[in-house]
This record gives sequence, structure tokens and C-alpha cells, in this order.
Amino acid sequence: VCAIAHVTAKTMPHKDAECRKGSAPNIHDPATRELSVVVPSYNEENRLPLMMDEALEYLEKRQKQDSSFTYEVIVVNDGSKDQTAKVAKEYCKKYGSDKVRVISLEKNRGKGGAVRTGVFSSRGKKILMADADGATKFADIEKVEEGLKSLQPWPKGMAISCGSRAHLEKDSIAKRSYFRTFLMYGFHFLVWFLCVKEIRDTQCGFKLLTREAALQTFSNLHIERWAFDVELLYIAQCLKIPIAEVAVNWTEIEGSKLVPFWSWLQMGRDLLFIRLRYMTGAWKLEAKKCN
Repeated sequence: VCAIAHVTAKTMPHKDAECRKGSAPNIHDPATRELSVVVPSYNEENRLPLMMDEALEYLEKRQKQDSSFTYEVIVVNDGSKDQTAKVAKEYCKKYGSDKVRVISLEKNRGKGGAVRTGVFSSRGKKILMADADGATKFADIEKVEEGLKSLQPWPKGMAISCGSRAHLEKDSIAKRSYFRTFLMYGFHFLVWFLCVKEIRDTQCGFKLLTREAALQTFSNLHIERWAFDVELLYIAQCLKIPIAEVAVNWTEIEGSKLVPFWSWLQMGRDLLFIRLRYMTGAWKLEAKKCN
């Protein structure tokens, strides 16, 4: 298994245009906004408007209360086959392209690939990952911001605050089948045993990173599908980036792209390969420099 993991490992992630300096905007450049919100979107024409309305209402209100607060929302259209791009561009027209930008990928790369593309095009001092379904109340950004502050002083400007649904687990188990509950506990065990021991909920899509932490973690990221969150936090652990876990409000929204058995099976395989590929040296961590 170690040999297979090593031989099938991809080379260092994506030496493409999104990583090169000189293109604008780019994470290698100094921050020009307080906050960047990255929204990965694949066939989200129906769910995206509710999330965008809530997020932009909050962000606009916050900006009116504090004129020094600046933001941008980056919707990454991950090769959608519906009208996701068209829906997102309506918000560009309404709020201006300086506040809302749409990046469209020709082919579907997966949630991790979409988030990574948005992160590398961000301008914020802090970067928030937020799901297009709006399952987490956007105002809970204040909770993850407090989690980030609690980690100060940040070593080399790096810190990560993760929204968490772990406090809701008991209630959610009552609504799940025994099989799905078994899969969930199995996945949690693999995450703990192989990769991340300190964070109970690695998969909540509401994470806030300092710009330096985002550069260091996403520059080393290889997984582009659902397990990318685990590799992201595994990299953070290896680089000794402090991580806070903060309880957030969360509601299950219909339309999930996860297929319970096969998606969890794929994630289980990815977890094993994450550990083995770093352990065997097929994947190595490289420190990046900001301008």
C-alpha cells in the first residue's frame, strides 16, 4: 500500500497561473482588503442566491458601521453545468466587480481545487472559506474571528479558526440511519488516527485563515476533492500553525453533492494516502514567502 501511495502520488501541486507571481490579484502580493470570502460553487444556481444575499447583507451592514472594513466575495464556479456563473455575475452587477468577483473553471476540479483557486486570487488580510449552500449562518464569522484572536500572538502571522458542528452531533445522530452513523464514526476515527487529532469537525466548510496561513497551507495542498480539509489541517499541524475550533450554527440544506457511501469511501482512501505520501516523502512541505 505504501508503494502504491508513493508511486501514484502527484507532483507538487499545480505549477499553473494561479500560483505565479505577477498576475493580479494574487495571494503573494500584500493584502488590500480586510476580508476575502471564497465561495466554491458547483451547480449551485438554486442555493447560491440565499447564501449570497445573507453574506452581502451582513458585509454591507458591517462596512457601514465601520468604514475601515473592506471586503471581497470570490465565487469560484467549478465547471458548473447549470446557471451558477450567470447567477453569481448578477451580484457583480449589483455590488460592483471590486466587491464581488466570479472565477470560472472550465473543468470541475473539486471543492478543494475551487477553494484553492479562490484563495490564490484573494486580496484579504483574512480569508474565509464559506459553502455556497449557506448551511452556516454568515454572522457566525464573528465567532471564528474571536477564535482567531484567541490564538494571538500568531507565529509568523499564521493562525486558523475552524467552524465546528461537533456540538450538534448528538442531535444529528438521532436523525441518521445506523449505517450513516457507522460511516460517520468510521470517518472520524480515520481522521483522528491518520491525520488530525486536535479538531473534532474537520469537514465544516466555514474556516477563517490569516493570509500567511492560507499561503503556506494551500501552496502545499494536493487533494482537490472532499478530503482537502483534512490535508489542509494536517499541513497546518506539521507547520505548527495554531488552530482554534469554534462552535457555529449549522442547518442541513437539501441538495448536497455528497453520495454517502461512495464519497466517504473516497475520503477514507484519500486519508490513508495523505498520511502515507507524506510519511514516504512522496509529498513534502515547502515554506513559501510573501512579498
